[in-house]
Amino acid sequence: MSAASWPAPAKLNLFLHVTGRRADGYHELQTLFQLIDLADELRIGLRSDGRIVRSGTPIEGGATQDLVVRAAERLMAEVGGRVPGADIELTKRIPVGAGLGGGSSDAATTLVALNELWRLGLPAAHLARLGLELGADVPVFIHGASALAEGIGERLVPVALPRAAFAVVFPGVPVRTAEVFQAPELTRNSPVITIPGFLSSDWSARPLPGRNDLEPVVASREPAVRAALEWLNARGRARMTGSGAAVFAAFATAAAARASLEGLPAEWEGFVVTGLVRSPLAARVAAERSGGR
Repeated sequence: MSAASWPAPAKLNLFLHVTGRRADGYHELQTLFQLIDLADELRIGLRSDGRIVRSGTPIEGGATQDLVVRAAERLMAEVGGRVPGADIELTKRIPVGAGLGGGSSDAATTLVALNELWRLGLPAAHLARLGLELGADVPVFIHGASALAEGIGERLVPVALPRAAFAVVFPGVPVRTAEVFQAPELTRNSPVITIPGFLSSDWSARPLPGRNDLEPVVASREPAVRAALEWLNARGRARMTGSGAAVFAAFATAAAARASLEGLPAEWEGFVVTGLVRSPLAARVAAERSGGR
């Protein structure tokens, strides 16, 4: 079977509150996932020998750290290995280590695409349970809609968010998520926000609701992230996404977002994205089921 293209979109955390810590060490969160139109691409074709062969953009750490390979192998194990295998070529467009969910989205797309191509028929909730083993952000990409997430990321409520464009700045420094969550200075008792409180906001005209509780920790430890926040905050209302290192600001139009990036320091990466209500992966699944690509 010839390889076909499957999208893996990025996300922003419009806010991220750490609301508690469980006895097992995991943190309770409340976050608002905004899917965006920046996406990696996976080209996937079927094999006949039961193997998973990954090509394209390499991932630091090899197969043990490669979420595409891990997702494919986890799905294969779930169904007892009775599948033809797959060739998977990954083209990365989402910066690695930016807090934009690229690795998690790649894993989600792998699970969703192979569920279709292998004709497994597993429901999204089943795939999301498998995805949660790979990362807390994976389920939102599997379900394919911007959403409010609680728990460790598994409890999702889809939401229709105000339309906005976002300027994103990535200062290019690696941030280790585990170290951020282990920081003694991390706030772990943020109050829960009610849904009407943030859906009523026009985020291009007034501040985003809540905050990112990880931001002060990362900004205090990573001068480049702090500098990027200060630089973008002079042009909009900047916030860090996820555990960093990318920061973003919301604007009413893409033109305004592009204008905010004028004069961006040469050592940083900047780009403009648009918020999505539904993931392009959902449309791709619908096309696959209707026989198109």
